[in-house]
Amino acid sequence: MTQPEGERKPARVVVADDQTVVREGIVMLLGLLPGVEVVGAAGDGEEAVRLVGELVPDVVLMDLRMPRCDGVEATRRIRAQYPGTQVVVLTTYADDDSLFPALKAGARGYLTKDAGGDEIVRAVHSVLSGDAGLSPSVQRRLLERLSQAEPMPVPAAGEVPDGLTTRETEVLVLIGEGLSNQEIARRLHVSTATVKTHINNLFAKTGLKDRAQAVRYAYSKGLVRPPIG
Repeated sequence: MTQPEGERKPARVVVADDQTVVREGIVMLLGLLPGVEVVGAAGDGEEAVRLVGELVPDVVLMDLRMPRCDGVEATRRIRAQYPGTQVVVLTTYADDDSLFPALKAGARGYLTKDAGGDEIVRAVHSVLSGDAGLSPSVQRRLLERLSQAEPMPVPAAGEVPDGLTTRETEVLVLIGEGLSNQEIARRLHVSTATVKTHINNLFAKTGLKDRAQAVRYAYSKGLVRPPIG
């Protein structure tokens, strides 16, 4: 059961941005809002990875273009080494060359820096509940790219990998397309609880641990085609 807003434990957050003024501004903004607790701040990707190891935050708010180690590489390392920590990208850029590598590296959320404090807090809690934390403009861009790709037919029951049912495979395909649990539920006309059950079952059958691995798995099995372009 989801906790009421007033009872929900604050999410522990690390902010990573190489621009001191921006970083301190984000920290100050989040300090004024309920639902989050900033536990650390990093000036580049290397420091972000180190702080995650030391502080074990729930979420990293990750800038992309930083020295030494950029946000995409830092995201990849964090998701590989500390899978309990989620990453929400917070960047100036929403172009394809920034967006898709970040999501493929394991980021569960993607916001641009014109996002308000409440939108950032919502994205943080969305990724912690298993959903995607994407700004409306990013969602539109993803839908545009997906609409350009040729649809992939769901394999017949005898062709699905690792003993997945047809419905579990449908859910896996939609995860690979970047849909949240609620969006999958609407697409398949089932409840969110049913979607979560299918996800738990397909994770158990395939040995997957999180949605980032599920996306890679869907691509590797040919269930989802990379976007064209």
